[in-house]
Amino acid sequence: MNGFWERVVVAFQCFLSILFRAEVPRDIAQKLVKPVGLASPAPAATAPSVSHLKEVQPPASEEFDRAVQMLALLQRDGRLVDFLAEDISAYPDVQLGAAVRTIHDTCRQALDQYVKLEPIMNSEEDQPVTVQAGFDPAAIKLIGNVAGEPPVRGVLRHKGWRAKEVSLPPLQQAAGRMVIAPAEVELL
Repeated sequence: MNGFWERVVVAFQCFLSILFRAEVPRDIAQKLVKPVGLASPAPAATAPSVSHLKEVQPPASEEFDRAVQMLALLQRDGRLVDFLAEDISAYPDVQLGAAVRTIHDTCRQALDQYVKLEPIMNSEEDQPVTVQAGFDPAAIKLIGNVAGEPPVRGVLRHKGWRAKEVSLPPLQQAAGRMVIAPAEVELL
């Protein structure tokens, strides 16, 4: 099961890399996982007002806005952020397997709807390949005993993914662009 979770993490990192065309900047990653808290605790007798919520200014970057939008779509359709934010260490593998199947199916449908992917290398994984001189280091990562100049021979460990087409819906107004999933308050 450990190998499966490593692949989930790598896939999610690859997805974010596709959106950012590089590594996710540390300050952005921290903002995505840090919960927005209350500026001060609300009195016990009264319900908190929206005016008590900490306001976060989005960075001026359409790439950032689009990454948050894609996370919001994966959250809305597949509850991916809820799943990744939850501590799953207490759950048995059998129970996780059932949950992962549902999350996988719904997130895959959302990804298929908004992003058309294609493999970077069309060879079979775990088979020999040759990397020619002039290869794109953003598209092909050499690992292991990296020495010498291309062309080099190795074993394909992962085909890689490239976004062939991205068709996201129009962005919301600036005020909602940082929201991945709104808080839900049931009125009684």
